[in-house]
Amino acid sequence: MNLPRLGLMLAALLALAACGEEGWHGKSIEGLMPELEFRLTSETGETVTEQVFEGRPVAMYFGFTHCPDICPATLARLVAAVRRLPEPQQERLQLAFVSVDPERDGPEQLRDYTDAFSERMLGLTGTQKQLKTLTRRYRTTYGYEERREDGSYEVSHSSAIFVFDADLEPRLMLLDSLGVAEIAADLERLLQ
Repeated sequence: MNLPRLGLMLAALLALAACGEEGWHGKSIEGLMPELEFRLTSETGETVTEQVFEGRPVAMYFGFTHCPDICPATLARLVAAVRRLPEPQQERLQLAFVSVDPERDGPEQLRDYTDAFSERMLGLTGTQKQLKTLTRRYRTTYGYEERREDGSYEVSHSSAIFVFDADLEPRLMLLDSLGVAEIAADLERLLQ
């Protein structure tokens, strides 16, 4: 094999390797985190565990309903990506929104918020202890800024979407930099 051709092949292999881990657009978290486990309150007011998703892949996002920009933009991209999937895959995938602002996000607020995005999205929240346990488990954080004079405040949080397979094993972290087509491609591949 001649040297220029070998150089081109090496360059192509390096480019492919840089296109994402194992062909994913998002970051593979397989084997890096424990299986999904929680005890939270759902948008119906019931206490639920991870068993509510048993047998179904789930895409989970941590945020809060008063979020002015990141949460609605991320959830809108996720829902748009899901709509690109074949109908059987859409029906298999569960979407979950976990509010890290339980003081303002009760069951009714969560239900109204998630319903505005998709009927396939389940709203969840919990006590500070429950939320801290869950967010530490997946190495994500959140925090509260100082209250304003009117009592309002902002919440800082991760913008990543965590995707678990049907066995509730962590598979992907979809970062904020991904577009609708990239998210859809990763979800379709996972659901095949």
